[in-house]
Amino acid sequence: MNQPNVRTRLWRNGVLEKEDFPFEDISDYVCQDDCLVWVGLCAPDHERLNALADELSLDPLAIEDAVNHYERPKANRYQTHTFLSAYALKWDADAAALATEQVAAFVLPHAIVTVISDHWFDIQEVVKRWDDNADLTKLGSKALAYGMLDVLVDSHFEVIQAMDDQIEGLEDDLFDDAGAKHQLQRRTFALRKALVQARRVILPMREVLNTVTRRDSDMPDALRPYFEDLYDHVLRAAEWTESLRDMISSVFETNLSLNDSRLNTVMKKLTSWAAIIAIPTAVTGFYGQNVPYPGFSRQWGFYTSAGIMIALVVGLYTVFKRKDWL
Repeated sequence: MNQPNVRTRLWRNGVLEKEDFPFEDISDYVCQDDCLVWVGLCAPDHERLNALADELSLDPLAIEDAVNHYERPKANRYQTHTFLSAYALKWDADAAALATEQVAAFVLPHAIVTVISDHWFDIQEVVKRWDDNADLTKLGSKALAYGMLDVLVDSHFEVIQAMDDQIEGLEDDLFDDAGAKHQLQRRTFALRKALVQARRVILPMREVLNTVTRRDSDMPDALRPYFEDLYDHVLRAAEWTESLRDMISSVFETNLSLNDSRLNTVMKKLTSWAAIIAIPTAVTGFYGQNVPYPGFSRQWGFYTSAGIMIALVVGLYTVFKRKDWL
């Protein structure tokens, strides 16, 4: 997805005043109390990011975390700003794979700087959320941070719902004897792997929201209920992943148990047929002795041996059938 490398917006007293103004004008607005600035960076080079860091006094450690795409979701407070790192999620149903993309933000008193890597996440979704809640913009940069986090948490719920549907499909196929069991095992393993990835992204969000909501004395009182509601959504998402983990583990263990049960059934049938086949072998072996026996060299001896074989075979077959071994 090709997105502009730099996007800018300026709100004055909560009203959108201009967009895509020159990058060099940022410092002129962030020092004004009635202004709120957004700078959106897409796959920024180190030179531009360092220039912005010098202009806005961003901490070097936070800059390093913003460009490192393997960071754990977190919220760190520095002297001049708060750094947020979170992930957007997307589920590929055809490949049964989970895609993640880091979204970082520097939250200053009168500005917010977002950094994405331009893989697939569309920052326009965040901008649209800001426009849909324009009345919150007058509450400052924390309101923009709320809109961004709300979009990310929504993506978490979409992925969890999709994975829940996939697991329910596994449960339906689990007891289908005509289904492809190898394919079922592959899908189960893929879902377990994706769920582990999702948990690594979703569970730390509780700490992120807790830091932003409860440890920030600059949070406007009017904005706290929104963050509290978002925190509740994060808890629900975390609890949902826990239940999905139990479900996928149950599917995996049940599949193993069913495979063992099917193997036992096959072995039971093979053993039963082996016992039935052993009877003619034993009878014909007995009558094949080169010693005299009742009916030796007589026609009625043949009929006797045949009758013994048939009676014993039918008897064993009836017993095994009643025991459901055949």
